[in-house]
Amino acid sequence: MPPDASSLGTPLDWLNRAKSNLAIARQPRTDEIYWEDLCFETQQAAEKALKAVLLARGIKFRFVHDLSELLTALEQNGISLPPDVKEAAILTDYSVEARYPGPFEPVTQEEFLESLRIAEAVVAWAGEQV
Repeated sequence: MPPDASSLGTPLDWLNRAKSNLAIARQPRTDEIYWEDLCFETQQAAEKALKAVLLARGIKFRFVHDLSELLTALEQNGISLPPDVKEAAILTDYSVEARYPGPFEPVTQEEFLESLRIAEAVVAWAGEQV
């Protein structure tokens, strides 16, 4: 749990950071950029947007990359989540494993586009909540 919510910045600060991650993800991709890295940006956008809503509602949360945990915290506190926001749980895989070389399947452009769609939905929804 955060030690002191007042030291975390405002929900708007978090939402603006989420928008920044989305802007990075939307940049034109060069051959040197991995789809995995762009997917990490979409995961970060969704994570920061969800944390903005948690902060706005005064709900304590752990500093985790697990979007399922953040979504569950919102629902357990009576916040109804649209289906496209609930989909954000699948972005958690992009938070750690996909950022490093290892034994995983490479991310495709189609998977990136899906992660971008989900992250955009989460950030838009969070903007309505904050």
